[in-house]
Amino acid sequence: MTSPLFSGPGAGRSGLAAGPSRRLLLKTAGKATAVLAAAALSLTACSTGPAASGTGTAAASESASPQFPVTIKHVFGETTIESQPKRVVTVSWVNDDVALALGVVPVGVPKNEWGGNDKGSTPWKDAKLEELGAGFGSEKAPVQFSETDGINFTEIAKLNPDVILGAYSGLTEEDYKKLSEIAPVVAHPELAYGTSWQDSTSIIGKALGKDAEAAKLISDTETTIKDKVSKYPQLADKSFIYGNLEPAKSDGVNVYTAADNRPRFLSEIGMKLAPVVEDNSKDSKEFFIRWSAEKANELESDIFVTWVPDAKTTDSIKADPLLGQIPAIKNGALVADSDNTLTLAISASSPLSLPWSLDKFLPQLATAADAVK
Repeated sequence: MTSPLFSGPGAGRSGLAAGPSRRLLLKTAGKATAVLAAAALSLTACSTGPAASGTGTAAASESASPQFPVTIKHVFGETTIESQPKRVVTVSWVNDDVALALGVVPVGVPKNEWGGNDKGSTPWKDAKLEELGAGFGSEKAPVQFSETDGINFTEIAKLNPDVILGAYSGLTEEDYKKLSEIAPVVAHPELAYGTSWQDSTSIIGKALGKDAEAAKLISDTETTIKDKVSKYPQLADKSFIYGNLEPAKSDGVNVYTAADNRPRFLSEIGMKLAPVVEDNSKDSKEFFIRWSAEKANELESDIFVTWVPDAKTTDSIKADPLLGQIPAIKNGALVADSDNTLTLAISASSPLSLPWSLDKFLPQLATAADAVK
């Protein structure tokens, strides 16, 4: 995938957590053909046949759930799932994390081609798959398919799914209609790549007949976050801007709004989105706003967070005659992370990725907060 970004899974809507833009990320990692992504991949040779050999099976609850049928509303209408799914396929980022966290091993998942490891996966996903006895390379492992060029309709159809999960995604209406010819589709509720991890978990929990488990998972994850954040009291009420800085480009400033999961995460841990962002994105449903580099000095906040490809870019940002005038950067309160996997974990946040990321990300934020005068 949603960074799974503007020059950085996150995050159609451009980018994941402080990393490359979702637009870029989606190009390079195949975001699920969101509104700003490349043209949707046409459905070719799409026949719903038996699953390919070696396909894993969903570790769904053994007992029949009394919840079904269930109807889930989303941006394209509503989807009814008649019985508890046994063969689950996911698209985009986050959805497979949530299914796994609920104890369900999908039969098919997209590769993590941005921010992923040599398995096309992530550390948190690998750990959960091993726990469920379905690590990649094993007989029960999910089949992986590429989303580099958009939704992989052909490979998804081969897996003969009972449901396709895209609660966090950038599915277009065309994507949705094509996927619906294969199986019931759970699309995002409103904004492309704008679903919070809590809402993604609730929606997927309902789709899988695991409402109670989903509610507990949300509560447990929020408790974990709260406990870890409590070790860094200097973060409380610090104002922040989460953006993307590209010193090599004349239009090198993009700022993420409250509709994006990156700022949403920082707000949830007790920090405050800078008033300059709030004021300039009121009533906007976009996940970012463009900002003139000539007005970079007006981006007032205690801390500025961005993704960078390497340390050299961080030095270029600090030395840039315009970007270097951003108040937080002048004050030494810049968080410039170059770990793509960490960026993915925050941008395309899930109940699995957030606990993994906190021990790496919170100390960086705390160091910047300590620089605030």
